[in-house]
Formats: sequence, C-alpha cells, structure tokens
Amino acid sequence: MSEIEQKEERTIVAKITEAEKEFSEIRDIQPIETNQEKQDNFISIPKEEKFDLLDALKLVAPGTQLREAIDDIVKSKKGSLIVVDSSNLQDIIEGGFKLNCKFTQQRLAELAKMDGAIILSNDFKKILFSNCLLMPSSQIPSNETGTRHKAAERTAKHAKTLVISISERKNTITLYYNNIRYSLKNTGEILRSTLEKLNILEKQREIYNNLLSNLNTLEVANLVSSNDVTSILQRAEIILKIAEMIKRDMVELGNEGALVKIRLKELTKGVEKDRKLIIKDYTSGRYSKYLKEMKKLNFDSLLELSKISEIIFNGREQEYIKPKGYRLLEKLGFSDDETNTITNKFSDLSKIFEFKGEEKIFKTQEKTEKFIRELMKLKEEIMMGKNL
Repeated sequence: MSEIEQKEERTIVAKITEAEKEFSEIRDIQPIETNQEKQDNFISIPKEEKFDLLDALKLVAPGTQLREAIDDIVKSKKGSLIVVDSSNLQDIIEGGFKLNCKFTQQRLAELAKMDGAIILSNDFKKILFSNCLLMPSSQIPSNETGTRHKAAERTAKHAKTLVISISERKNTITLYYNNIRYSLKNTGEILRSTLEKLNILEKQREIYNNLLSNLNTLEVANLVSSNDVTSILQRAEIILKIAEMIKRDMVELGNEGALVKIRLKELTKGVEKDRKLIIKDYTSGRYSKYLKEMKKLNFDSLLELSKISEIIFNGREQEYIKPKGYRLLEKLGFSDDETNTITNKFSDLSKIFEFKGEEKIFKTQEKTEKFIRELMKLKEEIMMGKNL
C-alpha cells in the first residue's frame, strides 16, 4: 500500500470511528418509508423494550407531520415539551387542558405557545392534553441544567416514553427516550456528512471491485492465497459498515434522503451476496458464526488483516487455498441444488474447470454440454479482465 493510500486509510478510520462512537447503540438500520401510503407517518411507539433512538428518529424525520410541526415551533422561536402518552405518565402530570382532538401540524404549533407540556397519543393521531405541568421525581438522575430539559429527561426515564424538548433560547431539538438522549442535527449538516461518507464508500467500492476481479483471475489460475481472500472480505466489511452508518443518516434525513438511498443501493449491490459465497467457498464454518465474530471488531481492528485472518483461517497467512466454486458457478445461473450437485462431485474449482464431460453430472447430455460451454466462456471472460 502506497503512502497516499495509507494516509487515505487513516482518514477513513478517523471519520468512521467518530461516527461509530456517536451512534454505537444503533444497529439493524432500515430507511424510513417515503411512499404515498406512509405520507402521514403515524407510527406507534412499540411497547417492547427494543424501541431505541432509531425508532425515535423515524418519528421526527423530515416529511412527517410531527417534524413539520416541530420545525414551525422552532421557526417561531418558541420552546415546548412534547410527550408521548404511556401508562406511567398520568401520575406525574398536573393541571392542563384535556383536548382529545385530532393531531394536526397547525394545532400542535399553536398549542406550543403555552408554557406547559403537550401530551400526544402513542399513535400520534390525537393531542390528548396541553399546558400540563410535569412533576417527575427529583430523585431521578439528570445531567441537564435547564428546567425544561431536566423535566424532559426525568419524564422520559420515569414513563419510559418519548419526550421531545424544544429549546426557546437555542432553537435546538432534543429527544429523550428512557436513558437515551439525542440532539437533532440540521438537515443540511447531516446531508453534508452523508455525502462525505458516500465519497469514502465510492473509493472503497473501487478497491473492492479491483480485488474481486483479481480474485476471479487467481481462482481460474488456481493461485489463490488466504491473504487474497482475507483482503476482499476486509473491503466487504468496510463497505457494509459504512453503509450501515449512511442508512442511519437516511432515517434522520427522511424524505431528503431519497437520492442518497439510490446511490447507496448502487454502491453496495452484490457485496453481501459475494461475502456469503466467498465464506462458503473457502471455509467449512457457518456463515452466521462468521458474522457474529466480525461484529465484535471495531473499525480499527477491521483494518488489521491479521484479525480477519484469525477469524477465517485461524491466523494462517500466505497459504495457498482452493475454492469450492460456489461464487463463480453462481454466475452461470444454476439453481442452488444444481450448484451443490456440481461442487459435491468435484473437490475444488480447478477440477470443475478441468471437466470435459467424462462423467455424468446432469440428467441429459445436452445440459452437460451446455454447462461446459458456459464454463469455458466464463473462464475466457475472466482471463480477459471483464467485469462479471
């Protein structure tokens, strides 16, 4: 690796490690739906304890009625406390007005002009109360200094529900849920950060494509080493880790992340599938076990080939190995059963390429001959450096 490439690698580590640290509690990310059927985005707070910051971000993403109302409150330079109803909430509420009216953006923005908290139903379809005084126990620990934010944090911990605090002085939006606290960022700021990650992802995909093309050639020439396999799996993991962070950003971007979603899909296309087939080609271990072990590595560890080699090959480096052929055979369009039949018949990919039809693999001779033709065509395309 050249000095320039090493410098770029260190830059990537610094940026991604920072993002990892900030959002380490977020996993299994799915982008927010933006189709017409979900236009209102009335999403219930899940009752199970698996609800996390990601779910909260979906509720207040740009394009939702709740976010539009919050933005109106911020623009009017008003502060507010918005609380989602829960079974534990009633014993800490005092005063206020019972409304039980339909939720609208305009109503919420108008009610925010009063000092007290606004209580929403947990499906976000109704405004239940307004101008309420929140009285959570002062024994509940809080790291906040302002009265509004302190009440918001303690209410979230007591009622185990979502509380949104809008600062009148700073015009900031803070989400609280149980022990989670998160300050919403400006959409433009998130978009800039996301585009920066996309640029990094593009470079990583370019490296990955080159490594994959090289692996194709080495497999045909029967010259694959454990380091070659480790290197491409390393890039696959880097790509998927960066993609996971971009998906989190997409949730917070809401409707503004539509173009990012398209580009992300292009840059990650086929990577997970290749990863699974490479593991199947070169190891006898279970794919789920590999994923579990890789998940334990942070970004710094991921850049050390020896760490990945330890997981896949028990630390054996520069050892020549032979693929079973699953990944390249998949390019020929055979079913899983047919591919298993072929790989079970031969010990490795080199034996498959040497096959001339001496043994019966398929039911008909015609299919066997077609297989040989397609196999030779695949070999020629790889040797010519074509993208598969």
